[in-house]
This record gives sequence, structure tokens and C-alpha cells, in this order.
Amino acid sequence: MSIAANPHQAIQSDEWNRLQSHCRGVTPLNARWADWMVDALTLHSASLHRLIEEHGSPINVVTPVPLQRNLKQLCDVACEREVDFRPFFARKANKCLTFVDAAKQIDAGVDVASEPECQQTLDRGIPGPNIICTAAIKTWSLIELCVRNQVTIAVDNDDELDVVDAVTSDLSLPANIAIRLSGFSHNETKLHSRFGFDIDSVHEVEDKISLLAADEKVKLHGLHFHLDGYCADQRKSAIKQCLPWIDRLRSQGHDIRFLDIGGGLPMSYLNDNEQWDRFWKSLRESLRGHQPPITYRNHGLGLRHDHNGITDTANTYPYFQQPVRAEWFAEVLDADSGENCSIASAIKKSSLQLRCEPGRSSLDACGMTVARVEFTKHHPNGDWFIGLGMNRTQCRTGSDDFLVDPVVLTSPKDFDNATETTATRSPRSGYLVGAYCTESELIQLRKLQFPQGIQRGDLVVFPNTAGYFMHFLESRSHQFPLAKNVVFDEDSAEVFRLDAIDAKSL
Repeated sequence: MSIAANPHQAIQSDEWNRLQSHCRGVTPLNARWADWMVDALTLHSASLHRLIEEHGSPINVVTPVPLQRNLKQLCDVACEREVDFRPFFARKANKCLTFVDAAKQIDAGVDVASEPECQQTLDRGIPGPNIICTAAIKTWSLIELCVRNQVTIAVDNDDELDVVDAVTSDLSLPANIAIRLSGFSHNETKLHSRFGFDIDSVHEVEDKISLLAADEKVKLHGLHFHLDGYCADQRKSAIKQCLPWIDRLRSQGHDIRFLDIGGGLPMSYLNDNEQWDRFWKSLRESLRGHQPPITYRNHGLGLRHDHNGITDTANTYPYFQQPVRAEWFAEVLDADSGENCSIASAIKKSSLQLRCEPGRSSLDACGMTVARVEFTKHHPNGDWFIGLGMNRTQCRTGSDDFLVDPVVLTSPKDFDNATETTATRSPRSGYLVGAYCTESELIQLRKLQFPQGIQRGDLVVFPNTAGYFMHFLESRSHQFPLAKNVVFDEDSAEVFRLDAIDAKSL
């Protein structure tokens, strides 16, 4: 973030610094805030309060421009190495249709993981050949939709292949498919996965696919894999093991056009590695009992303390990591292919298009989640519970916590058509809790400090939530409505508008 030295922006900078001072973790983790987020919070805070009044709490605020920039970074890396490359935006990471439209504008593809995702993407004008379906469960109707529209299907198992066979027979249309592979060898260890055909036994489906191809039921155009985690070296190993299979399948007459390396391109939510290291050091000291807890009930975030010391592995995303996105991608392409050339050169010589499907990293800086404080409650142990109008599924992935500091926007005086509470805004510390009726319903497990206090009607803003946090686990338990999704466009007459996913026609 950079704010130039003119009077208007200096005032904005002062306001931003003031906002950031309203909330800090006991052990701070300062987020990376995009410039547009700073503008929205400093110049349009009154509008955010009105949006919460209109649509309820929470709301998700998104903007598509960073997605295009993030994908272009990957394209630039490939172009520098003369690699034919196409990124596919992974829709499962965020359901907002503004991101599908943004991908279309730069001719990126879209990766879909369900029938609604696929149909909506087609309805936004993305051509079927620019879509790949990687759904974990592919129903008959989803496969039929893909076949009718020439959407490439990443075939995961024998049963899926049988359904493809039956659907193509019914429709008298061929299916575009890729074989999804797994079980690669890396450092003498097998990378097990529940997805895809094991590379050591994929020969068992070769004959079946060849027969389907001979009957013009399938067109095998690519190989696909998706590895868990973010390890660049594992991707290098997988690519090296795919290249001989591409040669083998081509020798059998298949028109293999692409290699798709899936997602898992890393990003960072923090600028400061020292803060990240300090947080984990502090958490370990808390678990050992050497300092007061910095998490709710001394939660270990995957770590635990017993007679063997601190054991197990952190169950969180690596909120600070390097390299990320473009630099990480360059490292993979520049690695030795084992054929006396780089991976980039080997892909180029093979006349392959390289594809990937970033979700989280493509949505870096694309969104934030805003929730209203509905109560504050003083616990007998001295902590405060700050109740937000949201539940934990609305800012959570499969890991234990959202580990960056939010920002607090103070309430206007007309909240709920009443005067602002007369309670003094005294400093306090405690935990953000949510709407589900369970003891474990915390929005963040980290203990937060509010030096200027916090009260009913304030807004709490969570940064950089577009990638998975908004939608991946969102739930309507207790029959709470799902959060509305709002697009921010400062250059438009209507600075905030609902995303099309929330239009009544959908």
C-alpha cells in the first residue's frame, strides 16, 4: 500500500492509521491490505454501515481487478520462457460471478466443481472448451452438461469413465476428457491422494480409453493432477513423471494438447515473517504455561503440549510464506526436467499447453468480510466476548483459524434507530464470537486487544477473505441467511452493487 503525499491522501493515511490502531492481536499479525480496501474503509465507511443495515450482517465486499493482475503475473512468467500457458480460475474458491466475468475479459479459463458452477459459468458466456470440470463427485447430469457444451472433464476413476461412456452413447456426442493422475513418487515417497488414477496403475485404463476413443466417444486431450499443499518440488516431480505418459499416449493416437498442474500456488496474507515466527513462538510458550494464553482456552491450533513437549503439526494455512505465486511458478518452470533442459523447455518441445487452476492465490487482495457487533459481554475471568452478526463458517476454511488482525469501524449514532450507547469506550481485550449455539463458536481463536474499546454497532472487517474464507464452508445452520456479496467499484456511479450471484433470477 502506498499513499502519496497530497493533503487529501495524507488525511486518508492518518485515518487509516487510526483505524488500524483499533484492533490488534495480543501477538499482532498485521494483514496485507490492498489500496482499494483502504479506500473503502476510509472514504466509504458510512456506505458500509448502510449496506449492513440493508443486507444484514455479514457482507462480503469484492473487486475483480486484482484477480486479473494475479493471473497476468503467471502469464508473464510463462511468456518469458516461451511456454504456451493458460490459467483457469478455480470457482470453488469463491462463488461471485464478477470473478467469472473478470476471467472472461482476459481470456482465462474457469475450473468448475459442481453442476451449478458449470451452468452459471456457461451462462456468463464462457465457452465450454474454456472450462474444465474437476468436481470430486460428477453426477450423470453434470457429465451430460459437460458433454453437451464441450467442457473438458477431468476423469477421476473407472465409474466416471463408465458414465462418460453411457452419456456419450445417449447423446451421440463425444466427450472431451483429461486423465487425472495421482500417486507420484517424490524423494522416494509416494504422494498418496484420493483423487485420480494412481500413476503406477493407470495403464489399466489405457485400453478402455483407447476403445472409447476408437468409437469416437471420447477425445483425450490432456493429463491433469492436483497435489495437496504448496510444495514446488512436488510439482516438479509430478510434471517430470507426466511427460513420459504424454509421449506414450500420443504414440497410441491420442491428441494430447495440455498438461494441467492443478492449484496450490502459494500466497501470503502477511508482510512480516518476524511477526509470523513470533506468533508461533508465543503460542508454544503459552502451551507450556510460561505465559498467559494468546488463544481461546489456550487452543493449540493443531499443536499440543504433553510429556514429550510440543507435538503435532499446526493446522493452519501458512499465512506467511515465500516464494509466492509468480516467483514460485518461475521456480517450477526453471527446474531441471531430467532431459538436459528446464521443465519450461521440455513443455515447449512437447508442443504442450501448460495449465493451472489457482483459487486462493488468484483471489489475493480481491475481497474482505464485514460484520456488525451485536453485543459485548464481560466474562468473570476478565475477558470480553464480542458477538458478531455472523457465524464461523463465513470466515473459515478447513484449518483452525483466520490468523490476521481485523480492523474496527466505529458505529454511527443512529444504529438501530437509537442513540449510541453511553458506555465509555474503555480499552478491553477478548474474543470474537459468532451466532451458532455452541461453546466452540468463535470467529477467531486468537485473543484480540481493542485499545479504544468496541461496542454494539461497530463493524469488524476481515481482510483478504475472497479466497475460500467467504464461501467454502458457509452454512445456513439455524436457518441464518447466507451473506450478501457486494462488488466495490470506486470508478462507478454506484460504488457498491450486489454481485450477480445474489440476483433474484439465480
